[in-house]
Amino acid sequence: MARIRYVAALSRDPDALAGFYTQYLGMKELGRSPEGDVSLTEGLYNLTLFRKRQSLGELYTRRGLHHIGLQVESLAEVRARYQKFNPRGMVIAEPGGLHHGTIRIFDPECNPVTLSEGSFGVEGEPELPRIAHVAFNALDPEMILQFYVQVLGLREVGNSYERRRNGLLNRFCGDGSTNLAIHPFFTSSVGHEKRFGVNHMGFLVSDLAQKLDDLGSVVAVKPRPPDRPYAEFRFRDPEGNALDLSQNKGWEVDVDKWDRAA
Repeated sequence: MARIRYVAALSRDPDALAGFYTQYLGMKELGRSPEGDVSLTEGLYNLTLFRKRQSLGELYTRRGLHHIGLQVESLAEVRARYQKFNPRGMVIAEPGGLHHGTIRIFDPECNPVTLSEGSFGVEGEPELPRIAHVAFNALDPEMILQFYVQVLGLREVGNSYERRRNGLLNRFCGDGSTNLAIHPFFTSSVGHEKRFGVNHMGFLVSDLAQKLDDLGSVVAVKPRPPDRPYAEFRFRDPEGNALDLSQNKGWEVDVDKWDRAA
């Protein structure tokens, strides 16, 4: 099964933003590009902060969380499943190296997904705080779920089936380490933020009270609505990217498997 190992963001000032993640979320620097891009890690993910510029050649250049990447066992097998799922789907070569994958495909709503048989330059074991959750907003959450299940082998988890039974559109799947949420863009749900594509990501922390104290001195941290199955708090990094924090609730990362710090 593929594993989510990479998140890319377009940043106004990657150096300053990287300083926030290293100081307040314990991430370590992996490396930099001549263009000013910075890659960070917590041991599982490569979080690459690209300096926002036209030369990246992206379909859309809105600043903030942009796309995700997965480590796969066989690019050839994933490519075959992708072209069966979408015979006209585009496959684009990527530069590789620390800041990119090997190829790029696109989900049914044109969100880019980068793929590599490697680990995106990350070695070793993850440490807390660590990324355990990525959330999308989609026009058709069911179709995006099927893309991740049929093409990349992620598994739909219990909370997703519960939402189905209750007539809700939210879908959830996991890869054993990360919970991928796919929320409907158009919804009246309290606390919903209408950002299309990658909406937010979540960090699992070992000492939530201490982390709230640390972050409270520089950003506003607010509790999540009580009906949410995952995460206890949300805040925004200095460039406005939404981030969740959890210790006790955790996230459902696979069938019958929850990842919690307590």
